[in-house]
Amino acid sequence: MDIQITKENGILTIGFNREEKKNAITAAMYQQLADAMRDAETDSAVRAILFVGKAQAFTAGNDLEDFLKNPPNSKDAPVFKFLWEISHASKPVVAAVSGVAVGIGTTLLLHCDLVYAADNARFSMPFTQLGLCPEAASSLLLPHLVGYQRAAEKLLLGEAFDAAEARDMGIVNRVMTVEELLPFAQKQAAKLAALPASSIRVTKQLMKKNRVAATETQMTAEIEHFAKMLTAPEAKEAFTAFFEKRKPDFTKFA
Repeated sequence: MDIQITKENGILTIGFNREEKKNAITAAMYQQLADAMRDAETDSAVRAILFVGKAQAFTAGNDLEDFLKNPPNSKDAPVFKFLWEISHASKPVVAAVSGVAVGIGTTLLLHCDLVYAADNARFSMPFTQLGLCPEAASSLLLPHLVGYQRAAEKLLLGEAFDAAEARDMGIVNRVMTVEELLPFAQKQAAKLAALPASSIRVTKQLMKKNRVAATETQMTAEIEHFAKMLTAPEAKEAFTAFFEKRKPDFTKFA
């Protein structure tokens, strides 16, 4: 399975398991992710959620070939269903990130409660490089978290940054070796699972309640822009250049 889902000792572990493609995510995988998050909300046995990847790849983001075959052009697209579910998760969400974390591999972390990274982690949000705009309400949440200028640098240029910088910005709680990462994240998730579930849920709700409406509004606006931009000439040039393994030329577009 490209998405591995296990439940044990109160922890739902969601693992990206498509290592040969650097865990690039297809529409079918997004649907699995959305279903898993929805199931976690109603399953009283689940007290914490843990996202994991592989040593060299958390996820490379969208599988571009599948992405073009199944364009996410509405709120009913699996990717947006997943983003809606994770942004509304009432239970604590932990992420263990190593290797590449591209696009949604970084933006989904903005909805996690605890994020731990290996020292080989590389984060990027290359939406503008693909002729697109941010998603997951990252255009709202990232400036709020790291400040406008740092967010602008990451979202406008779309360039990669390392785990140390992600920690300095507040995206990541702690950085450690690849070998230490998964056991540590599992231990932290187990701590959450052992605490009173109602106390954890209420505390999370109180911390996030002032941004819920704004996040929903921003996510909806991003979806509308994203869908339009996906069919625009700039995006077509970006994707064509990617598959032709050349540098895109955006100078002909106003």
